[in-house]
Amino acid sequence: MKKAVVVMLSLVVGIAGVAFKSAYAADKFGYVSIERVGDSYLKAKEYMKALEGKQTGYTQEIDKKRNELKALQDKLNLLNDKEKITKTAELEQKVKEFQAFVQSKDSDLRKEHVDKTIELSKEIKDAIDKYAAQDGFTIIFDAAALAYQPKNMDVTDKIIDMLNSSYKPKS
Repeated sequence: MKKAVVVMLSLVVGIAGVAFKSAYAADKFGYVSIERVGDSYLKAKEYMKALEGKQTGYTQEIDKKRNELKALQDKLNLLNDKEKITKTAELEQKVKEFQAFVQSKDSDLRKEHVDKTIELSKEIKDAIDKYAAQDGFTIIFDAAALAYQPKNMDVTDKIIDMLNSSYKPKS
């Protein structure tokens, strides 16, 4: 009896597997490395370069303001007690302004980075959707989610080419 149940169960699983396979035989699957697309997309590279330039500019401004504060602090140490009292309030105000400036620049950079990341992600997703529709793919997976990735199913280079060919640099 036990043997008959095992044979029957094996037969049902086998038939279901054949039916499932034949139902999806016409489907076309692929995968894309989103990370590699992001690293190779010319617009993303241009954006990162611009963001690094802004970061460098902000860092230079911050360093300049920090040096001014340090110079003011050094001058404060040379003053007599009466003069220190009035200049201390001035220094404290400048420190608050400096902290607000740093926070503002940091917030601006973060917001710009998030906004641009969302924009680039949408462009990459749209390119994948367009490629899938043009070439008859049923599903294109993210390579990061796959344990096994047959090379013949990788469409990453085609997505990169599609994005880069439609991008016009801001030279």
